[in-house]
Amino acid sequence: MERHLAWDGDIAARIISEWKSREGALLPILHALQEEFGYIHPAATALVADALNIGRAEIHGVITFYPDFRQAPPAAHSLKLCRAEACQSQGADRLARQAQDALGIGFGGTSADGKVQLDAVYCLGLCSVAPSAMLDGRIVGRLDDGKLASLLTEAGQ
Repeated sequence: MERHLAWDGDIAARIISEWKSREGALLPILHALQEEFGYIHPAATALVADALNIGRAEIHGVITFYPDFRQAPPAAHSLKLCRAEACQSQGADRLARQAQDALGIGFGGTSADGKVQLDAVYCLGLCSVAPSAMLDGRIVGRLDDGKLASLLTEAGQ
C-alpha cells in the first residue's frame, strides 16, 4: 500500500538501513522507498549508493529498467488499458487512441493536470470479455466508447 508521504531523507535513511545488510538488498530497498513515498525520489539514489557501496549509475539503471518504479510522484488516478491480443482483436487499439487523445498523452505518461497516468498492460485476465481496462485497481470488461468515457470522467477528465 502506497503512503504517498512527502519525501523525507531521514525516513529514507531508516528504510535503507533496515534493508542494506540483506543479500540482494537493492530491489527490496527501492520497493520499500516507493511504497513509503509513492516513487523513488532522486535524492534516494545517492543514499542507496552510499549504503550499498555501488555506483549511482547502477541504481539509475535498475530504476529505469523496471517499469514499476516511478521517478516522480504518481498521478491521482491510474488507468491501465489491456494491449494483449484478445483485447486488440476486440477493438482495444481504437479505444487506446481515444484515451490517449482525451488525455493528451501516450502510454506511460501522466496528464498535464497530474490526475491520470495511462499505462499499457498485457493481460488483465478478462479475455472472454475483451477489451478490458483497470481504473485504480477496479477492472472493467467489455470496454466500449461509453465505458471509456465514464472511466475518464471518473478520473476527473
